[in-house]
Amino acid sequence: MKVALLYPEVYDMARFRERRKEFPPFGVLYLGAVIEQAAHEVSVFKVTPETTTLDLTVFDAVGFSVASSATYGMMLNARNRARIRPDALVMVGGVHCNFYPRSSLTDFRAHVASTGESEETILDILDRAQTKHFEGVPGILWRDGSTIRSGKPRPLLRDIDQLPLPARHLLPVEDFVITDRLAGTDLRMAHVMFSRGCPFPCTFCAAGQTRIQYRSGASAYKELSHLIDAYGIQGFAIVDDNFIVNKSKVADICDQVAGLGLRWTALSRVDTVDEALLSKMAASGCIEIKYGMESGSEALLKAMRKNTKREQIRRAVHATAKAGIAAKVFIIHGYPGESLETTRETMELLAELGSALARVSLFRFVPLPGTQVYDQAIAHGLHGTHLQPDWDGDWEKFHIHHNERHWWGTPEQWEETQHSYQLLRDFVESRWNQQG
Repeated sequence: MKVALLYPEVYDMARFRERRKEFPPFGVLYLGAVIEQAAHEVSVFKVTPETTTLDLTVFDAVGFSVASSATYGMMLNARNRARIRPDALVMVGGVHCNFYPRSSLTDFRAHVASTGESEETILDILDRAQTKHFEGVPGILWRDGSTIRSGKPRPLLRDIDQLPLPARHLLPVEDFVITDRLAGTDLRMAHVMFSRGCPFPCTFCAAGQTRIQYRSGASAYKELSHLIDAYGIQGFAIVDDNFIVNKSKVADICDQVAGLGLRWTALSRVDTVDEALLSKMAASGCIEIKYGMESGSEALLKAMRKNTKREQIRRAVHATAKAGIAAKVFIIHGYPGESLETTRETMELLAELGSALARVSLFRFVPLPGTQVYDQAIAHGLHGTHLQPDWDGDWEKFHIHHNERHWWGTPEQWEETQHSYQLLRDFVESRWNQQG
C-alpha cells in the first residue's frame, strides 16, 4: 500500500513569519517508521502557504497531521486543493485533532480521525483501508454513513523503546540537521525525543498527555549513535515537553550517552532538578537547560497552576550555573491578571539572577487551543476562541511569536499590559541582548 503523510511547517515553533527552522515533525516521522516496518510504502509532504495543489492520486491512503491549531487553516486548504483518488482512505490526526477530533473529522472530510498515540492505531486503520469499516479499533472517531462513531480510548504504549527510530530519511537532511540551534553554538545538531507527556497541570500548556513515558538509556544511545554515523552530528537538543521529571530515568540516559562526546540541551521545570543530577548531566555533555520560569510573580504562577516559587527559581538557576551548565529561562507575559506590578516582580527576579542566566526568551501569552485557559475562556475573561460567539474563523492567530492580539481584559487593562510588556522587553534586551 502507498501512504502519503502531510505535515505543516510548524509556525508556532518555527518563528511565525520568520521561517526559523526548529525541530522536525516527530509525529509523522514515527508514523512513517512503523508504516515502513509493516511493509507499506511511505512518502511525506511538507505543507506551506506556498504549497500548490498536491497530486496525491498515486496513494491508497492519505493522512493529514495537524501539528498545531495555528496551521489548521493551512492544512485544511491543502486538503481542499489536493487531488486524491475517490477510493483512497483519508485520515486526520495530530495535536489539534487530539483536542477536537469531531470537527477535524468533519472539516477534513476524512474517513477516520486518530487521537492520542497513533503508532499502533494507524496500522489498524490501514488494515481496514479497503473496507473502511473501523468497528473495534480503539483511539479513533470514524464516519459510518451520516453518523460519527468513536472507539474506546487506546491505552498508552507500555514501552516506547519498542518503536522504531523516527524515519528521518523521509525528509531532506537540511530539515533535521541544523548548525545554528544548539545553545548559541554552530555545532552540527539534531533534535530528539526521549520521553512523552508531562504530568504537570499548567493552564497555558497544550500537553497532549499527562502520563510521562521514558525511553531507556540504551534506546537513546542507539539513536544518537545512528545520528553520528549517518549524519555526523556533534550535538542534540531534547525537545520533550519536560525531560527532567523522573531523575533515575534521566540519569540512565546520561550514563549511556556520556561516552559519545556530544553536547546537548533539554527543557525542565525549576522544581525537578538537584545538584547531583545537574552534575551528572554536565558530565554527560549537557551545556544548557531551558527552564519554564514563566513569571516572577507567585500570584501569576499560582493562577497558571505552575505552582512554583521564586526561591525554587533562584535555586535551580544558581545550581545550574554552578554545575557549569548554561541556564536559559522562558517568560510568558500577559497571562490574565498580568499588570505593571506583576511585570515588575518578573523584572526584579531576573535582575537578581543576573549573570547566572545565560539567555532569556520572552513570549507574549496566547490562549492555545486545547489548554485549560482556552477551554475555560469565560472564567479567564478571554475572547476570540472558536468556542465563543465572536469566533472569526482565523486559526492562524494562535501562533506564539510576536503575537500582539488583545486576548482578555478591558481596554485599560490591555493598555497596561502593552506598556508593561514593552518595559519587560526593553529590560531583557538591554541585559541579554536577545530574546531567542
